[in-house]
Amino acid sequence: MASTCRCPSFATRKRYRAGVTDCVFCSIASGAIPAPMVFADDNTVAFLDARPVFKGHVLVVPREHVITLADLPARQIEPFFTTVRLISAAVPVALAAQGTFVAANNVVSQSVPHLHVHVVPRTKGDGLRGFFWPRHKYASDAEAEEYASKIRTVVDGGLRLP
Repeated sequence: MASTCRCPSFATRKRYRAGVTDCVFCSIASGAIPAPMVFADDNTVAFLDARPVFKGHVLVVPREHVITLADLPARQIEPFFTTVRLISAAVPVALAAQGTFVAANNVVSQSVPHLHVHVVPRTKGDGLRGFFWPRHKYASDAEAEEYASKIRTVVDGGLRLP
């Protein structure tokens, strides 16, 4: 969000006070807005990013509407990061990637004011450098669903974690 305000934190704070009913991630978590789902349980949902850095880029979000990591209730930390850990392990297996990049923004660069962790498939030489994130589109909804299905298959297959 561009701001000419000399105090951008004030402008940002107003934007982030939008009602929960306006939250696209809450709508995805409730099923009101469709998204290629990778994982869902009582506490979290994981789905493909609509504007992926690389195909297979997953967003993990808590079902409970919180804006930043600091806002996440203590009781939700373990279930939320257990899901992040699971997805970060499943993505390389499902997509033949060498690893993942796992990151969360808190307010700055957070395009949706709802806590979310990016799990991005990575391969040496993939061209991602620093924080310049070129976006790639899926050719179709069917292609996106194909990627989601590959990741779901690994997750549902009982991927073992230490």
